[in-house]
This record gives sequence, C-alpha cells and structure tokens, in this order.
Amino acid sequence: MKKTALAIAITTVPMMAVGEVIDTRGSINDQSEARENLKIEHVSIIGERVEKVAGSAYVVDELELEKFEYSDIHRMVKQVPGVYFQEEDGYGLRANIGIRGSGSGRSGKVTLMEDGVLIAPAPYAAPEAYYFPTSGRMSAIEVLKGPELLRYGPFTVGGAINLISTPIPEEAEGFVNVEIGENSAQKSHVHYGATQGQWGFLLESYQEETLGFKDIDRSNRDTGYDKEDYVAKLRWRSAEGAEHPQQLDLKLNYTEEQSNATYLGVTDQQFKRDPFRRYGLTEQDQMNTRQSGISINYNIALSESVAFNSIVYRNNFERSWFKLDRVGGDSISALISKANAGDAAAIGILEGSLDVADVRVKDNAREYFGRGVQIELTGQSEAMGVSHDWVLGIRRHEDEVDRFQPTTVFNQVNGSLQFDSIIQPSSSNNRVGEAETLSLWFVDRITIGDFDVTASIRREDIDTKQTRYGDLQRTTVASRRDNSVDEIMAGLGVTYSLSDNWQILAGVHEGFAPPGGGASRGTGAEESVNYEFGARYRADRFSADVIAFFSDYENTVNNCSVANPCSNGANSGTESFGESEIQGLEVSLRSVLAEVRGIQVPLTMAYTYTDAEVTQDSDTGSVLKGDNLPYLPENVLNISVGVEAEDGKKAYLSASYVDEMCVDNQCNRNVDQRYRSTEDYVTVDLAASMPIAQGVEVYTRVDNLLDEQAIVARSPAGARVNLPRTAYAGIRVNF
Repeated sequence: MKKTALAIAITTVPMMAVGEVIDTRGSINDQSEARENLKIEHVSIIGERVEKVAGSAYVVDELELEKFEYSDIHRMVKQVPGVYFQEEDGYGLRANIGIRGSGSGRSGKVTLMEDGVLIAPAPYAAPEAYYFPTSGRMSAIEVLKGPELLRYGPFTVGGAINLISTPIPEEAEGFVNVEIGENSAQKSHVHYGATQGQWGFLLESYQEETLGFKDIDRSNRDTGYDKEDYVAKLRWRSAEGAEHPQQLDLKLNYTEEQSNATYLGVTDQQFKRDPFRRYGLTEQDQMNTRQSGISINYNIALSESVAFNSIVYRNNFERSWFKLDRVGGDSISALISKANAGDAAAIGILEGSLDVADVRVKDNAREYFGRGVQIELTGQSEAMGVSHDWVLGIRRHEDEVDRFQPTTVFNQVNGSLQFDSIIQPSSSNNRVGEAETLSLWFVDRITIGDFDVTASIRREDIDTKQTRYGDLQRTTVASRRDNSVDEIMAGLGVTYSLSDNWQILAGVHEGFAPPGGGASRGTGAEESVNYEFGARYRADRFSADVIAFFSDYENTVNNCSVANPCSNGANSGTESFGESEIQGLEVSLRSVLAEVRGIQVPLTMAYTYTDAEVTQDSDTGSVLKGDNLPYLPENVLNISVGVEAEDGKKAYLSASYVDEMCVDNQCNRNVDQRYRSTEDYVTVDLAASMPIAQGVEVYTRVDNLLDEQAIVARSPAGARVNLPRTAYAGIRVNF
C-alpha cells in the first residue's frame, strides 16, 4: 500500500521533521541524523529523532493510527505515557485530556495545536473550550513534555499536543476510507492531492455520524452525532536551485457538528439497572457547532544556516448548546444528589412519573475567535566542536469569547416537556471575555560530543478583560473585570549517550498556565517548577523509556466550567487550589516478541503512575492541605499486542486500564465518600485487516470487546457510562 510521508506539507511554523519515537532497528548513536541545511517543510514539534529531545516525547504516527482507525482522541492517545483522559460521551467529542497531572477538564491545561498552530478557539480568554479538531482525519499526533515545552505555550505545566493533518503529497495520490458500524454508524474519509512543478494542493473531506448508544425516555430523538469536516491546502515553492528557497502555504478548513449531548447522567441505582438510559428531561438537549480556520505560512532560507518563518492564522468557532440546566429550582447536580439520597420526588421527576414546573433549558450560545501573527527565526552554527540549533520566536495573539445565553422554560406534564416561556440572559449570561497577548521565546539546543543541552526561555505578557452587560442591546455595563499577567519562564534539559544503546536525560523548567478571561484583577497564573529524570534504551528488537517526573506547584489554578465546576459550585471564573505536588513515573516499552516464518508479533506498553496532593490550604479555605486533585487516576496502563504477516494480514489487541478517579478534592477527607469517585475499568479493543487487491484493504474493529460498563464520569450531574461493545467494518483504498 502507498503510504503518505509525514514531513511533506508545511502548514505551520518551521520545525524539525517528524521521526519515529521508538526505532527498534538501531542504536541511539546510529540514529543521529545528518540534518539537511534549512529543511523548511515541517509540521512537527518534536524532531527527526526523539533521542534529541530534552524531555519525554512521543509520536503516534500514521501507521499506528491506521491499526485501529479510531476517531476518538481518547483512544488515540491511550498509548502515550503521562497522558490522562476523562471520558464523557463515549465518542471523544468533548476531549478531556491532561498531562502529568495538569488537569483534564476540557483539555484546558494543555497547549493544543493543529500543524503547530494554536487550535483552541480562545486559548487565553476561555481555555476550557468545547471544540477539538476532528481527530479521525489526522495523520499523526505528537505529545511533548519537558523543558522544550517553553517553545509551545501558553500552557507549559504538563505538555503540548500537536495534531498533524494530512500533508500535500509529492506525487498525485488519493485515499478513500469508508466505514460502517453498529448504531447506524457511518464514516467516510476522502482526500486527493498532487504536486506539479512549483505548485501543490490537497482537498479533503471527512464525514461521520451515528445514532448513539443511549435511549431517551418517551422520545424518538437519537443520542448520536453528525459531523462534517473539509480541508483545502495550496502550496507554492520557489524553483529548484533558487538561491533563497521559499515556500508559501495556504490552509482552509470548515467543520460542522450536531450532537444530541447532555450533562445529565443517571443515579447510581439506575446505572445498575440500565446505564444507557437517558431521562426524558434531556430530550431537548442538543449542541450545534461551526468552526472555520485559515492559516498562511511563509518560509524562506535566508542563508545556508538561517531561516525565517511567518504565519498568520485565524480560527472562528460558534456553538449553540441547548441543554437542561435547572429543574423546579434545583440545579441538575442537586436533583441527582437528592435522587441518589432516595428522595422520592426527585426520582419521580427524573423518571417522568411526577409533574414539575420550571424546567429550564439554557441555550449555552457562544462565539469565539482566536487570531495571531507568529514569526520565528531559526539557525544553526558550529565552532570549536560545539554546535547550536536555535530558534527565536515572537507571537502576537488575541482571542475572544462572547456569551449570550437565553433560557427556555418548560413544564413536565405527564412525562413530556411543554413550552412555558423564555427568560432573556442575565449579566452572567450576557458577557464578553477578551485576551491580548505577546509571547517571546528562545530555545538553543547545544551539542557537545555525546551531550545535548537545551536551554529555553519564554515570556508571556497577557491582558484579559470581561464585560458583563445589563441589557440585551449591550448599552449598559453591569460589571467589568480585568487582569494582567507578565511571566518569564526558563528551562534546561540535558541528554547524554552512555553507549550505543543507553541514554539518560534530565530536565527542569518553570511551568505556567494563564488564569483565563474571567479572572479578577490580581489573579495570578498557575506556576510550577517541573523536574524529570530518566533513561532510554534502544536495541534491535527492544526499546524502553523510563522517566520520573515531579511538579511543585506554587499556585494551582482551576478554571471553573459547567463540565468541571469548582469546589464551591461555580461554573465560571477561577479557583486557587493553593500549593500542591505531583509526582509520577512514565514507562514505555516496545518490542518484537517473535518473528517466525514471515510473521511478527509486536508488543507495546505504556504505563503511568501518579501521586498528587495539595500541600497548603488555599486562601479561601475551600481546598485544604492533604486534599487530592480531582479527576487524576493513580494508575493508567495500555498494552497492545499484534500479529503481522508478510502478505499484509494484521490483527491487534489493545487493553487499557484506567484507575478510579475522585471527582472533587475531598476524597482524602473524613466525609461521605459515596458518589465522589468514578470506577476503575478495563477496555479491550480488537482490530484486524487484510489486503484484497493492490492498494485496497478491508478491516474490522470491535471497541470494548468485553462489553464492560463502568461509571467513567460524574461531573457535572450524575453517573455516565463508557461506550459499549461496538463493531465496525471498513475499506481503505490508496490510489
């Protein structure tokens, strides 16, 4: 089958070409590359060889992604150590990803990029955004941790995730993937591109839909989603042999999604009877979103050792989420709590047997934009046996989130919702948050013999403000908030090759996470000092990475959202968790267990252990010394084993374990522990594929083969279940 090279398109800042994270074919020293001067066709944030990175780094490349053809980002990153995820809807539509204890709520503490460009709709003003790029169309996923994070802010505490889109091919080629599955699931992924002379292009379409796996009481509405995504790329290169090679790339994308999602789960008793039930109160719940983006990237080699890159980008995102908010004066969280406690009236309301007035369904309508200009100057130099590979960068960025959230009131009568009235937005639901930022960074990778030393420094200058309006026309200002944060962070990382097979690494860097657009004046950023130490081993048939990490938080900030409310119940603004410490261990192994008569048996394993607690009371007293950090599993494990034949037949089994997680900060206190934790669970996925003609391959996949159900989330209201056993079948055609 024809495969697409990962380092072809240049839709982002100039970075080092993508390489394998674990290469079992040679030693560490054998893999050190003779880099070409000024390669400018880059989309990677990691490098040609992970062994050069001063910290933990991982690439899930195209071949890995193809094994299971996942579209759920949580399943796609489960093989990466140090990464946690919190399931919510079973499909990964609302990604909740954390790295090294940074917090997983809405991936709000992770620097998210697509092709190296900030992709969260408003990463400074509203980091807990409800948008994540369509994961199923990506050709690779990179995860970076450690001191080199300071090049990719604003979030430098845990890690960065870079999603690499389909590149423009060097030759005319196309791809078609069609898949069907249970619950009327359908997927189609098509792209075609070519390069002719100085011009190249790519056109791509990704469509996905399902009816979902839950049933709403007394309703014909499904619980699935429908997504469509389009990408177009155009590239111009200077003629071969030009004195100063140049390249200009244009990327456009547009995405629509409709999903019948809700925040209301079920009681624990109901979960035991039927975890796939949805109460009729949620019949109206539906999210509609639109996202569009544009980026223009220009590269030029100024000399044999210096290159210039500039990129201009803008992303727009709007959503309308019509979802249950309050019932009869109670929040949905309070209603579930009463029902869990045995309140007969609350149970009757949830089950539809009891009438109730004042059922409020809020339209969480918001519009976002993020735009910026980013410039980087990269260079290489060598003198007296010391080489430097450096980058100097600056980014001017601004973003905004605009909330205008009316509420529709229904009455539940005989188990059905009947329209009553509309409540116009109050000031808390009629507001605009804005952020303006200036970021500067300098990273120098210094090579001295077997030592690679990476020194990095970053400055973030952030001004945020929030305006709340007292009338619908926004002529009256009810209140204003503003805040400024100006921080300088530094980092230092070292790798040393002990032999052809062994390498050790160590690093320290200052972590940073901005407090968000709703922060009041004087609110500080999240700050930490992060350490790591580990070793890498490479041999022909076996490789391993073992890295210990420790993060000392001076100020742990929790951004409040509806999905992850703060300890006082607030769903906006910020909350300080005071000082805390997070420590853990990451282990990644890859091996070929056997190779007999043209059949290989590969094995991969990723394990993360994490221990975290608050070490000093917060100023408000809502978080105390000894408290745990919410939604942080102690143990996460993924093991995958496969059988690969020379004739192209392949089969893989992947098993993942996720430990129970506390949903708030009080699991270490002497209080009632019921309903405070999720359940630990094991998920086993099976996939198999075989070629049937030149460039044509069929495959099948079964997610959650053992059909294990567990309470995987409780926030913000009630127990929610993971995806049940679901089978898919598809075909891939490369031409």
